[in-house]
Amino acid sequence: MLLKGRSAIITGGAGAIGRGTARVFAEHGARLAIFDVNDAALAATQAELGDQHLYMNVDVRDHAACQRAVADVAVKFGGLDILVTMAGTVPPGGIAEITIEGYDAVMDMHMRGTFNICQAAAAVMRAQKRGSIVCMSSIAPERGGGLRGGAHYAAAKGGILGFARALARELGPENIRVNAVCPGPIWTGRQEIGEQNARFAPEIPMRRVGMPEEVGGCFLFLASDLAGFVTGATLDVNGGMHIA
Repeated sequence: MLLKGRSAIITGGAGAIGRGTARVFAEHGARLAIFDVNDAALAATQAELGDQHLYMNVDVRDHAACQRAVADVAVKFGGLDILVTMAGTVPPGGIAEITIEGYDAVMDMHMRGTFNICQAAAAVMRAQKRGSIVCMSSIAPERGGGLRGGAHYAAAKGGILGFARALARELGPENIRVNAVCPGPIWTGRQEIGEQNARFAPEIPMRRVGMPEEVGGCFLFLASDLAGFVTGATLDVNGGMHIA
């Protein structure tokens, strides 16, 4: 029960990795606010995790909506201990195929969305003089893409790494830790796991793709007191696919 009595927001929390992380957090005693824009996925998550948590349609690209939602959660939970940011999409495309509209959409979702929700959460955590923020990046900026997302996706996820480190330096004196998690290929249920393994396993030393709960366990570590002296770090979750 590493998060017993703790409150947490998870953006993109009704997606595959988000729900896996929410499941792990709930098992460790956290009170959750799941933010997503997919109402059907939110309903399915609620059916699985129960009514003791909050399920909110929040578009992280909307600055005002993030401010309102975080303030609402802080009031209902009596504060905010943890923020996990993972709302995003993974659009493919080579440099010649990426449109300006597509580029802007990726940057809005990943970079602007991460900024919006972190700014709102940091204000609450600063008032408390404590908190933990964990941002989901990707293996893509570390190895120069080469998976499903295009160059704009790798750039946005690389921006999140820089943003998280800068935030860790700024907020560290106020007892707020900020770290990043970089997953490799993770099974999301969009295709058979055998198909995904056939595509990626030969490049992975562990010879398989990861599971959502395995990413969730890394978020759990960084969010909990086990990582009490860890900030500005990047935790790779890729079965050895990216060994520097």
